[in-house]
Amino acid sequence: MLWMIFLSVAAGFFAGFMGWIPAGIQPYLDRLITYGVCLIVFSVGITIGRNREVWRRIKTLGIRVLLLPASVAAGTLLGSLLVPLLIPIGFRETLAVGAGFGWYSLSGVLLMQLHSADLGALAFLSNVFRELLSFAVIPLLAWYAGPFTCIAPGGATTMDTTLPLINRFSGAENSLPAFINGLLLTICVPILIPLFIG
Repeated sequence: MLWMIFLSVAAGFFAGFMGWIPAGIQPYLDRLITYGVCLIVFSVGITIGRNREVWRRIKTLGIRVLLLPASVAAGTLLGSLLVPLLIPIGFRETLAVGAGFGWYSLSGVLLMQLHSADLGALAFLSNVFRELLSFAVIPLLAWYAGPFTCIAPGGATTMDTTLPLINRFSGAENSLPAFINGLLLTICVPILIPLFIG
């Protein structure tokens, strides 16, 4: 499955770079992506809904289910604070880029509007790479670090694109916490980015 994802991204990049996509279709690509993601989430929702054990587990976890997105957000933002030690960029800018939590489309556009095209491009690429890296490490983390741990790398994408992978490698019982993690982090993105960038 992983090689198919990378191959699809590479094929799409090549097709776009070569100009093979007709100009009349390009305005509809975002809508097509949205429909595709909705179909994926709907399929995972069926799996979650059919598994009664998932709901029992959420009741058992209670308020602790909120600790996961809080930990992922804190880890991401703390990691972002290390970036200015490696490259010449301000702390506010790295926090704003990190606050994308993997949601590359929104974070790139927001930072392009609020700051600059350069920072918007950096946010877009950083969050795309986070999502692609998540596809690579989720199966490894599920195997070596435990099923709950593999939710963290996906960030906001655990409510959509990385959710099927988490469902497959860590079990349906972790799909609902993953979805909640992604949902809460997604809500934080449009709040935190403007807050950090001022």
